[in-house]
Amino acid sequence: MDILTHAVMGAALASGVASLRHRGQELALASRRSAAIVGAAAGLLPDADALIQSGKDALLVLDYHRHFTHALAFVPIGALIAALLLWPLLRRRMGFGALYLYALAGYLPHPLLDACTSYGTHLWLPFSERREAWNLIAVVDPLFTLLLALPLFLFLRRGDSQALRWGLVLGLAYFGLGFFQQQRAQTAATELAQARGHQATQLSVKPSMANLVLWRSLYVHEGRVQVDAFHLGSSLRHYPGASAPLLDAAGARQVAAGEARRLQDIERFRVFSDGFLVVDPRRPGFVGDARYAMQPTAIAPIWGIAWRGAGAATEFVSHHDFSPAMRRDFFAMLRGRELSATR
Repeated sequence: MDILTHAVMGAALASGVASLRHRGQELALASRRSAAIVGAAAGLLPDADALIQSGKDALLVLDYHRHFTHALAFVPIGALIAALLLWPLLRRRMGFGALYLYALAGYLPHPLLDACTSYGTHLWLPFSERREAWNLIAVVDPLFTLLLALPLFLFLRRGDSQALRWGLVLGLAYFGLGFFQQQRAQTAATELAQARGHQATQLSVKPSMANLVLWRSLYVHEGRVQVDAFHLGSSLRHYPGASAPLLDAAGARQVAAGEARRLQDIERFRVFSDGFLVVDPRRPGFVGDARYAMQPTAIAPIWGIAWRGAGAATEFVSHHDFSPAMRRDFFAMLRGRELSATR
């Protein structure tokens, strides 16, 4: 998820733990804020893995983002690192034991939050390379962040621990709503594929940008990826999407043009994208991840790999174009309305 949500969640949980430690006592404003600072900092620390980069290997950051720093087994170590980094600044405000406890409370929810999105998180390292992507919430969801941030603000300003508890409960309930919507979307996508006479494999549904109402579905049929969108309000509305051939092994060799390193990078990117690789005809020399697009019904990957010419190194590139027409269609689908005939 976005760094703001990670910081807020870490601060909220650490503050809640501080409140429980001082149950029956008045927790001083300075103590509340110190616990929140520790939790927020520890909640951001796992994403330090984004610094693992190489100018000679553009995919290295993809290999290690949401990797060992996001493993549940690493949480006690990550919390210890956070506590050691913060100890020189906060040693006059709290003991190391309390500091470590708040860091642990702030670090722990980060990998779990990330697993609730669709990117893929290595929760089980070093025991398994399996990536968890539960597709319950968008990477950025302002409503979820607000459900946590407002109670946290009240707690840090007024000491209202009841508001903080309710905020955490509502945040958990929001994931329950995401699961309910996910099941609706998955059922709708499965029934749609059957109605088309498709044998759907690798079916995946995920919320679109910043909401739990408009969902994007993808499935594979006979070597092609099919995309659709569903508005899941009180009633369901389907928006037909695009279809494109997946990049198979033969196509990858053609794109690689005999360059072994290029072919190797394509296969590395295939693993990262769960096999949803496509070639965008509008972008020559670009291999994209079809799971993500700015428009829920489109196959126009927001990121992928590209080469500037023969022998050139692999580059990781992103495209976040969101034209006025695309915005108009997105908000029409978000409201469950019919799309313009001129789209």
